[in-house]
Amino acid sequence: MLFADALQLAFRAVTAQRLRSFLTLLGIAVGIASVILLTSIGEGIHRFVLGEFSQFGTNVITATPGKTKTGGSASGLPSSARPLSLEDAAALVRLPNVVAVTPNVRGNAEVEGNGRTRRTLVYGVNADSRIVFRSTVRSGQFLPPEDAGSARAFVVLGAKVKEELFGSESPLGQRLRIGGLHFRIIGVMEPKGQFLGIDLDDTAFIPAGRAQELFNREGVDEINIAATEGVPSAIVAERIRRHLVERHGREDFTLITQEEMLKTLSNILNVLTMAVGALGGISLLVGGVGIVTIMTIAVSERTGEIGLLVALGAPRRTILALFLGEAVALSALGGLLGLLLGIGLAQLIHLALPALPVHTPLSFVILAELVAIAIGLAAGVLPARRAARLDPVEALRTE
Repeated sequence: MLFADALQLAFRAVTAQRLRSFLTLLGIAVGIASVILLTSIGEGIHRFVLGEFSQFGTNVITATPGKTKTGGSASGLPSSARPLSLEDAAALVRLPNVVAVTPNVRGNAEVEGNGRTRRTLVYGVNADSRIVFRSTVRSGQFLPPEDAGSARAFVVLGAKVKEELFGSESPLGQRLRIGGLHFRIIGVMEPKGQFLGIDLDDTAFIPAGRAQELFNREGVDEINIAATEGVPSAIVAERIRRHLVERHGREDFTLITQEEMLKTLSNILNVLTMAVGALGGISLLVGGVGIVTIMTIAVSERTGEIGLLVALGAPRRTILALFLGEAVALSALGGLLGLLLGIGLAQLIHLALPALPVHTPLSFVILAELVAIAIGLAAGVLPARRAARLDPVEALRTE
């Protein structure tokens, strides 16, 4: 039998029972649409989270006090580990492939200026912080490069703090009280928006030494290092580790590279995307059961037709191919309908909720259609084999 004839027979079989065929391919369509919709949301969130972390660059290495595997504590919590110091940060600047280093002392404090008061997050950093975290100054200047122990009482405001305290008025040169200390405003940062729920504009930046005095800290919460672009962070991190071990006498700190963190985070998000996709795949199984049921009914209804084909000399493999082709056609059409439905729903959700990231990669689309075809092929095997094994004499008696 010619391929064109086989294709025509399969098409006629599908269109002969339009309602039944439509309901069958609808089962596949719903499954594919569920997979596409859920994986699109999962992939969108994946890209959003990685984009949030990548906005500070992928070459940042962070050193925190305390060795994690030996009971070191998280930053900001009491610990018996030797704290990292401003001197440690200054020493790391001289290492090869280190572009910039900034200590980091964090705390929440009350700020008062222009007759207004509010609480905000205060960062104790140095002049290199702007380079490490790729920040931009909107007006004025960032903290000048000064010795950490004798840095002047300057402050740079985040865009939101400036707006809340000074409105449209320029705050440059004015005095600001943070906690019990007084600072002079020398700059305002460009807005950076939200980072995983944290408002990056609701901040104030002061010299790290002044922050230690303000929050009564001996050491720093962490040291952030920017490595040269193109140089593997692991190589730079190893040099930092050896240098800090020489200074401290032991490895009482933890190094985290941005590359490692992004890789681990990406793996976790990939698993979550696959998990939600698998939930949608349950609908595909239901659709596959529907194809098995419909094809089994079709074999029973067309027993006489099968007997006639065999009696006319059609090989059994041709009968097998006919019914498999019909099952694949149903699943492929259902897959196409599901793709249109899933992508359409994903875009509608994105339009209705712009804050919810949605992304449908082409690879997902191709894979979903191939899965639909594979399900049709698998679901049609048993009915097709049953049809191919029918005895032609017995089949013709049903007419």
